[in-house]
Amino acid sequence: MQGRDDESVGEQAEAAEREAAKRRLLARAEAERVPVEETTRAVPDRRWRRDQR
Repeated sequence: MQGRDDESVGEQAEAAEREAAKRRLLARAEAERVPVEETTRAVPDRRWRRDQR
């Protein structure tokens, strides 16, 4: 029965590590995120239309 308890503790430790890693990744992604207001809006290039006239 002792082996079963050790497995459970190991699984819990792995789950805690995965959760911590997920939180670190999410925090890093949030820190690197660029707000929409700071992005440059794409402006259509209409120069080709002038050449066709």
